Amino acid sequence: MNIALEKLGRRLRLGLVGGGSGFIGPVHRTAARLDDLFEISAGVLSSDPARSVAAGRSIGLAADRAYGSIEAMIRAERARGDGIDAVAVMTPNARHFPEAMMALEAGLDVICDKPLATSLDDALRLVRKVEESGLVFCLTYNYSAYPMVRQARAMVASGEIGEVRQIQLVYVQGHNATLVEAGAKANDWRFDPARCGPSLVLGDIGTHAHHLGAFVSGREVEAVMAELWASVPGRQADDSACLLMRWSGGARGAMWVTNAAAGGEHGLAFRLFGEKGGLEWHQERPNELRHRRLGGFEQILTRRLHGALAPAAERAARVEIGHPEGYQEAFATLYRDAAEAMIARRTGEPGDPVALDFPTAADGARGLALVEAALESSRTGGWADARLQP
Repeated sequence: MNIALEKLGRRLRLGLVGGGSGFIGPVHRTAARLDDLFEISAGVLSSDPARSVAAGRSIGLAADRAYGSIEAMIRAERARGDGIDAVAVMTPNARHFPEAMMALEAGLDVICDKPLATSLDDALRLVRKVEESGLVFCLTYNYSAYPMVRQARAMVASGEIGEVRQIQLVYVQGHNATLVEAGAKANDWRFDPARCGPSLVLGDIGTHAHHLGAFVSGREVEAVMAELWASVPGRQADDSACLLMRWSGGARGAMWVTNAAAGGEHGLAFRLFGEKGGLEWHQERPNELRHRRLGGFEQILTRRLHGALAPAAERAARVEIGHPEGYQEAFATLYRDAAEAMIARRTGEPGDPVALDFPTAADGARGLALVEAALESSRTGGWADARLQP
């Protein structure tokens, strides 16, 4: 059933902002189309106007809907009877805030790549704008949309491991294990604090690991003690971080993130332990969730049988038994979740609560609060408050 066609009589019209080159653009475009709820109608695919128009035409946009700037796209699309309903932002980090804000001010729903912004102040401004407008804002912390991650969240919420006591998070990559910025990546925006934000490693992958822990545990970080450093000689940006974390509800934990571990591939994982047992998940083995019980045997849960998982996990499971499922499908699940929220907003009909459990601007702001607290702690050598202040 295509709920966009059923309830709106058409697909949602999406405008792209960014993604004309590099890895993430095709991921977003594929995710938007996988469930047939969106049609990609317009776009600004580069900060260079000529390249933007050419890139838009190369992916099949009409000549008059391949724009040179987001301002031009919003202005022209607002004047059309078939103008866009939403934008998907996938530009360098420093552009997320202004572009998402422009879209919200134009009355458009937003799907935005992480991090939400490069400063906590800007993140909070977006949170307030979303709350005031009532518009849909989905932040693509895509790992929260893996079926077994949603299964873990449901198991924690139902009390299967008891009160959460320990939360351990890792994200260990190796693509920056050499001084790549001195060679082919000399102009990579990720190594420029003005475009990336004050922390390379926390903005890039630390916010992902933090959100994964918060999503599964249902807890929020209250304080951190952190050290951030560059492990590759000659590097000016941080590529590694270790954080001790105090979570709400009395849980304690730690997070180690790096993209400079020689030989590392992806390495995202969580381990949660409560009073009755624990859960463990590795993104490189996404269809397995380990459940350990106090005084019992370890059990490996998989997507083996339809109907055996929690509703949120079932909804995120797409392929049949035996087939791998992962990154692209999880991204598409967030697009589907966001689409259902957009349709509910337009029709006034309540959406499926399971479908509305996606990362929001508020989740993004919590990530920026963590980044700022970690930087303060690394400077001072003490604990720093990581709570999101109103």
